Amino acid sequence: MNDSRRRRSATASCLAVTGALLAAGCGGEASSSSSDTSSLKGATVKVMVWAPENTQGSAQPGVRQTAQAYEKWINDNGGIKGGPLKVLTCNEKNDADEAENCAQKAVAEKVVAVVGSYSLAGDRYMPILEKAGIPYLGGTGVSAAEFSSPMSFPVNGGTPVVFAAHGKQLVDEGCKKISGVRYDVAAADTVSKFLALGVTAAGGAPPKDLKVPLTATDLAPQVAAATKGTDCVSVILGTHSDLFVKSYVQSGAKTELGSVVGNLTPELAESTGGSSSPLNGAAITGYYPPTSDPAWKDFVEATKGDGLDTSNGANATAWVAFKVFTEAAKKLPTISSKALVEELNTTKGIDTGGLTPPLTWAESTALPIKGLNRIHNTTATELTMRDGKIEWAKSGSTFIDVRKVLTGGSAG
Repeated sequence: MNDSRRRRSATASCLAVTGALLAAGCGGEASSSSSDTSSLKGATVKVMVWAPENTQGSAQPGVRQTAQAYEKWINDNGGIKGGPLKVLTCNEKNDADEAENCAQKAVAEKVVAVVGSYSLAGDRYMPILEKAGIPYLGGTGVSAAEFSSPMSFPVNGGTPVVFAAHGKQLVDEGCKKISGVRYDVAAADTVSKFLALGVTAAGGAPPKDLKVPLTATDLAPQVAAATKGTDCVSVILGTHSDLFVKSYVQSGAKTELGSVVGNLTPELAESTGGSSSPLNGAAITGYYPPTSDPAWKDFVEATKGDGLDTSNGANATAWVAFKVFTEAAKKLPTISSKALVEELNTTKGIDTGGLTPPLTWAESTALPIKGLNRIHNTTATELTMRDGKIEWAKSGSTFIDVRKVLTGGSAG
């Protein structure tokens, strides 16, 4: 793929669609959860997190719940430099005006950072944060501004990385003829191009691109088209992937299924037979290790009994973002937005305990593609559905890097 085509891929719509494909409040008011911090004598460290709740579209209440679980967990374990972490939350309601209001509240509350949040409205909230010098750390990667603003510090590679890696994984696992099934919207069209990039970079033939009308409820025609003459189907329908799987089961097809994390879920596998489900053995591409990995031990324990979906990509990203924030803040003589930005921009690598490779945002590690230059972590994980759970695809697996795939080099 040449430079001009890659740049065309770096559009806002491409990144925004992640909200529908990878996802698995306080009514707009900035509020804080409560925890016992009486034993912590250091200075309070105040941050904000926002995400849409009680709304149509990609509601993500788990982002707030994860942030509040982290607040309690870190405060129960000594806080940050001996002081309590205070998490303010804001419901942005999938509304650009509300997202802007949340950003204005962050400025008014003088938070150190906005951490682990989820919003499609980056073009509205990011300028406000930039003007105030407040970093946006570890957003879910659903807004184009997250991958271009100098005040954004993403912890994963978002849509470009995970779909390129997915295409590569399918080919590496033996798929020779691949179909990609996605909604008939411009954003999903762009995502399909990253899938195709990964497939062809790994030596595969360009995948068949099948479009599903947004109003479709019976996907039998799409199942028939996707499985005809192919040996693998990538299901890219977000929380509505169940519609495709239902029609797939009824069709009796045997074509292998796969997707990126957030589409073919453990719940869907369980509802279609568990270990005998047609999803058993499906290639699943993610950003992080599976939640059964020891690296997630603190996250699992901190949210135990909360009913939180720890496999949800937005929730997992929120936890990683708070962990990164804590590690960076601990190194500062005085914790402030300005000092935090300087630390993040110059760090040689923040250790996330195995949830990601060491993270850095130095200019030398930026992805050299216009509009995606705030992507520094170009790794993904190759997973599989096994007995109704998402696990490593192979024993001893680790992160794969698709930087060369995205920049036109060898798939490696």
